[in-house]
Amino acid sequence: MTLVHGEVDHGESRHGKAGSGRRWATLTDCKEVLVVVHSTVYGQRLHDIYPLLGADLRVHVQFTVAPHAFNAGAAAHLRSLGGTVLPWAEAVRREFDLVLAAGSQGLEQLRGPLVRLPHGAGHIKLSPAGAGTGTGADTGTGAGTGAARTVSGLGPEYLVRNGRVVPAAFALAHEEERAEVGRGCPEALPITEVVGDGCYDRIAAALPDRERYRAALGLRPGERLVLVCSTWGSGSLFTRLDAVLPRLAGELPRRGYRTALLVHPNVAAAHGPWAVRSWATATARGAVTVLGPEEDWRPLLIAADFVIGDHGSVTLYGTMTAAPILLAEYPHRDVNPRSPGALLARTAPALSPAHPLTSQLDYAARQYRRSEYAAIAARISSEPGRFDRRMRRLLYRVLGLGEPAHLPEPPVLPLPAPLWPRSGATGRAGQDRR
Repeated sequence: MTLVHGEVDHGESRHGKAGSGRRWATLTDCKEVLVVVHSTVYGQRLHDIYPLLGADLRVHVQFTVAPHAFNAGAAAHLRSLGGTVLPWAEAVRREFDLVLAAGSQGLEQLRGPLVRLPHGAGHIKLSPAGAGTGTGADTGTGAGTGAARTVSGLGPEYLVRNGRVVPAAFALAHEEERAEVGRGCPEALPITEVVGDGCYDRIAAALPDRERYRAALGLRPGERLVLVCSTWGSGSLFTRLDAVLPRLAGELPRRGYRTALLVHPNVAAAHGPWAVRSWATATARGAVTVLGPEEDWRPLLIAADFVIGDHGSVTLYGTMTAAPILLAEYPHRDVNPRSPGALLARTAPALSPAHPLTSQLDYAARQYRRSEYAAIAARISSEPGRFDRRMRRLLYRVLGLGEPAHLPEPPVLPLPAPLWPRSGATGRAGQDRR
């Protein structure tokens, strides 16, 4: 039994379709949508889609947390949205009109047409060596051995189960990614569709208001923000945190600079938020502001004057801005050589341990050529500004409904709460500040 608006629901319809037999529901003739969240990152990635469905009374959206090695924090993320969260065991028993996900693990157990999205930008990483077609494809724990490495997220271990292509539609950001599917998993090519990248569109729309985001964060005119961003895994910047953060603390002038650290939520999911914050604050001696895994990183990226990163998506999105990029770590053997991330690694200067940090930042600024980075950014989305329209069209086609009679209205990226409050202001509790 499940609770519906405080009352007890005594069962599903005879067809087992979610919501169609609810005795106490007010809206009883809705198309039922299940959003599957494997981790905090996947939930954040899907966030841009919720406005496309949430205002239509013909559509009822519910959520579930799928089995995943990094799903710690996913349930809290969904609770913060105020959505109805179904237990996974209940979700696999029901039937839905649309299933929406950014991961792959366990989706073959669900009933309903599945629309998959990528959970990052550029499909930069290669699948782990030896990953097979088991249920661990999202985390590199597949059972196969000796298999050729495919592009992470685009190979058969992410799209095919028991000889069957699982998604009904695979929504991609760029035509290059569709070509990668053709190389790595040609049987899935007929269900791929290029819709663009919602995160790209939100950042692009907010860039003209960069000064407003800087002011909201508490940056003063003339202050430089150095943003350090790390993905997860053995080749990430986080593995060199004890080499990078002490330099930020010891070499950057206290006046005129602010520094912030963004760490992929998978690190916190694996080790715990307390451990991540403790490691970071100890190595930085309190001189770097550490962002929690639930924070929206996009305002920080928009406000940044410099980006120090690795092969993660946030570093790649940095090519959209005018911030020079320094790469502190880059595992070339684990990166798709055809990706925009690989091109970034051939373009951006590498952080050196042998030269002063301020001189390296100055060097990166002098060497920066906006046209080179803009060309890399253009490879994130081949449908810039059109994600909402193309994605809504795809979703409603799968639902079998006509679209609402108006253009989608993408939400404006909200201004952040202050990280560095000026005198008399109050910042976010629990942040480490300079």
